Amino acid sequence: MTTIPAGGRRKDLDGLVALVTGGASGMGLEHARLMAARGARVAITDVSGLALEQAQERIVAEGGVVLPLIADNQSVGNARRAVADAERAFGRVDILVNNAGVSGKALPVADIDEAAFDRMFGTHVKGAFFFTQAVVPGMKERRFGRIINISSNFAMSGSAGASHYTGAKAALHGLTRAWAVEFAPWTITVNTVAPGLVETPLTLDSLGADEVARRAAQFPLGRIARADEVAFAVAWLAGPEAAMMTGQVVSPNGGISIIGI
Repeated sequence: MTTIPAGGRRKDLDGLVALVTGGASGMGLEHARLMAARGARVAITDVSGLALEQAQERIVAEGGVVLPLIADNQSVGNARRAVADAERAFGRVDILVNNAGVSGKALPVADIDEAAFDRMFGTHVKGAFFFTQAVVPGMKERRFGRIINISSNFAMSGSAGASHYTGAKAALHGLTRAWAVEFAPWTITVNTVAPGLVETPLTLDSLGADEVARRAAQFPLGRIARADEVAFAVAWLAGPEAAMMTGQVVSPNGGISIIGI
């Protein structure tokens, strides 16, 4: 795991409260660490109590304030309860990062069963929808909010064997645009961050080290992104410098989308 660079510790999120779904590991943990370093109090959700405990220890050791919450993104009740717990502990939620995600092995359409489809759309789309639904009333009341959906470069290109993943991530782009318009009167911005391949345990587990290296060689910049490099884009969208950004897709993907792979 990376060390937070000195520039990551500026306090432009001081006094704000962030909720990061899937925030106990991988990219989600990097989002939470960076926002905590920049002054936000952070609530993180995950299905693993052990992962939450380890993430909490890491963020606290770095001087952050964190609330770990057990929540399954596929459960509407879990989403509502997690938001209520965060609001009870911190008074509000100003920033929502819909990060929780799952992947899986490549499968042709004929081999994707209902359970795999429901898991993919339930985690990425249903979870993002109902976490957003739960935080928006408070954001409207305060006339301020930042919602950031974590998508993927796959949502902007075709890939055989990934139709359920690609479809779920692409759905987040549609939600981003619709919500950006709907919530704009309350100064709530909604954006998507769509990275390419990122160094995370999930990436290595699903692809294997050899395949990750092979794909990294195709990137114009010659490597895949670190999770903290994606986190900088997310933290920027959450901060004051991105006040006029809404309904947009930001792609820290090493240039892979330029060459159409």
